[in-house]
Amino acid sequence: MPAISFLPDSFEEYEDLKSILDQGSASFEIRAICETEVRGRRFSVYTASIGSSDSLAPAIAFIGGIHGLERIGSQLVLDYMRALLARLEWDELLVRQLQSIRIYFCPIVNPGGMWASTRANPHGVDLMRNAPQNADARVPLLAGGQRVGAWLPWYRGRAGEPMEPEAAALLQLVDTQLAARPLSIALDCHSGYGWSDSIWFPYARTRRHMPHLPEMYVLKSMFEHAHPHHGYTFEPQSHQYLLHGDLWDCAYDRTPAPNIFLPMTLELGSWLWIKKNPRQLFSRQGMFNPVMAHRTARVLRRHANLFDFLARAAFSAQRWLPQGNRREQLLQGALDHWYRPHSV
Repeated sequence: MPAISFLPDSFEEYEDLKSILDQGSASFEIRAICETEVRGRRFSVYTASIGSSDSLAPAIAFIGGIHGLERIGSQLVLDYMRALLARLEWDELLVRQLQSIRIYFCPIVNPGGMWASTRANPHGVDLMRNAPQNADARVPLLAGGQRVGAWLPWYRGRAGEPMEPEAAALLQLVDTQLAARPLSIALDCHSGYGWSDSIWFPYARTRRHMPHLPEMYVLKSMFEHAHPHHGYTFEPQSHQYLLHGDLWDCAYDRTPAPNIFLPMTLELGSWLWIKKNPRQLFSRQGMFNPVMAHRTARVLRRHANLFDFLARAAFSAQRWLPQGNRREQLLQGALDHWYRPHSV
């Protein structure tokens, strides 16, 4: 593989990514899916993949850094990449697993925003509001996505214009490497909402349920049985709020039938970190990331089980994907669990 050229004037997570890619260059297939520029500095958005070369094999992607301020999400993905490389030296079960699935990593989708310490990308666009679809009901003021201007947060970009390069590149990755397979899963790591950690899934644009609700319900049930003390709130994002332009809604809706694509967002509850250390409110980074080293280490330890579980679920898909009458039963169970108490 040709040598990878990296640019100076960087930041810690980007340098960490470069180090991991260099260390794993013999194991990972590495691609730069787009470039971004901020204040004269250029950064590439890198992906690394490993595992089966069969285009029909199940796949899972671990994503981070869509919002530049939420560094802990990128750190989670980077930590898992580093651990995976270490395990390849001795873990025969992992080696066998990778013969049947493919794993994709994109730890820093928005390197320009992370370098500049902004939620948005260098053009001032919130990438998680940048897809073209609109919500079908009222969204929160500003936070649901706005087109007034980049000087306000949660800016979607101008109506009718192409998507931002980072958002378009991520969706292209999903279209070609994930959603084109019979089964794929994505976990996108964020922070900054609530007192506890949540796992959200589509939809964010509507309170109607996603067509693959039975699959999401059985995945949730399996995780709870395997890790009964996990502590996550597992629910559709619409139970919290609606928004325009959600990237995962867009990717999910354009997945071709009969393929199954199950995107999830891990939303780390940063309010608890602020409660334990209120001084973090005076730091933009502190509002979205644990500041104390021991809290960062605790976060990195806590979510490894979730990452491993999803990779194993992809590997074992034929044992749990629901079919026929069982799928209908699971749909009713999922509706009762998530939607009967809510207006649809």
